[in-house]
Amino acid sequence: MSRSVTIENLLIAETKRRLFEEGIPRIKKCLAQLSEIDIWYHPNDNSNSVGNLVLHLCGNLRQWIITGLGHQQDTRMRDTEFKEKGPVSASILIDMLDKLILDVDAVLNNMTAEDFTKKHKVQVYQETGVSILMHVVEHFSYHVGQITYFTKWKKDIDTQYYSEDLG
Repeated sequence: MSRSVTIENLLIAETKRRLFEEGIPRIKKCLAQLSEIDIWYHPNDNSNSVGNLVLHLCGNLRQWIITGLGHQQDTRMRDTEFKEKGPVSASILIDMLDKLILDVDAVLNNMTAEDFTKKHKVQVYQETGVSILMHVVEHFSYHVGQITYFTKWKKDIDTQYYSEDLG
């Protein structure tokens, strides 16, 4: 069943497109190019590995969407996302991303018009639903860019994210 065309439904559709059709497939494409050593490589003490970024993105979306908008219990332990040294295999990280899609999709599908304007508690913040969606898309994209940059640098490859659009 398709939803009627409203600004709220367009925002949900665009959020899903940016996360599920762009961001997560790009992360998976990068993970497929990297060895386990590459995934957990830390260039220095002030940088995160690709593995840490994937854990961080899963934690962030769970906290902001599933807890913030879905009002489920907040079980996030943010520090552990960055303390993990691996190896956690690419297949486990991909499974986490796949589960994340299902869980986030369920919350987004159940949003009401009121959810976009009312305040939701996330961490120490009070954010509107619109603010939450904008934050997660921006934040996700930022870290996908870091993962992409690392993959291109480490493997000297063109990720060909847009090659299918050139034909």
